[in-house]
Amino acid sequence: MITFKKVKICFLIIFVFLNIFFIAPCYSSSLREDSFKNALDLSSSGQFNLALKEWNQYLDSYPDDAAGLSNRGNVKLVIGDLKGSIDDQNKAISLNPTEIDPYINRGIAEEALGLWSQAKTDYMFVISQDSKNFSALYNLANVEGSTSDWEKARDLFSKAALYNPGFAMARSSMALADFQLGNIDESEKELKKLIRRYPTFADARAALTALNWSKGESGKAESNWIAVTELDPRYSDEEWLKKIRRWPPQPIRDLMNFIDLK
Repeated sequence: MITFKKVKICFLIIFVFLNIFFIAPCYSSSLREDSFKNALDLSSSGQFNLALKEWNQYLDSYPDDAAGLSNRGNVKLVIGDLKGSIDDQNKAISLNPTEIDPYINRGIAEEALGLWSQAKTDYMFVISQDSKNFSALYNLANVEGSTSDWEKARDLFSKAALYNPGFAMARSSMALADFQLGNIDESEKELKKLIRRYPTFADARAALTALNWSKGESGKAESNWIAVTELDPRYSDEEWLKKIRRWPPQPIRDLMNFIDLK
């Protein structure tokens, strides 16, 4: 009998907001359980090439293990084999169509390929089964933002933060969506709250830098930016903001104007 347990890891192909959920089963066979655990440990520790070899060996012996397939698909996603990742998630879903994690995992791979409609379908299915699934809500919000519907994105980011109050990236993304929508006071209030609670949270500080600059508060913008450059220099990269972090266009413009002193 297989049960499913979620364990988060973060990787750069989507952004640290985006999470992969590994699925840990319980088996009666010690050898099988040890093999699965070894592959899972390699995955969780970031040794992805070794993990892929272990998952391949495991699945050679147990090809109908949905959990193993989904986990191998996660590793393939991290190392850039997006189509291979989707293939493994498809197989996992066909073997266990009621387990929601492979739908989330497949959606993340579809997002990485810009397959917004397919990703949206997967996330909406998860939400139909679990309306408080903050991971699916957050990822669906990113899809809505990527297709320029920032009203829907803002609502979904808000729900993700509601159902997981410690999900700082969801709150920062909500504030950025408010920034894009012209809700400047709400955005600023939320960003300041985040920075008070998480002083080293680069995303909120970078967003507040852009917001301060848009209001003509150059001194405050400079103060926040100094912290950002020490915490995460990627925020000066416009393409990274657009394609990886996926900020809304207005905050990106304001941050780039600040950097270029425009």
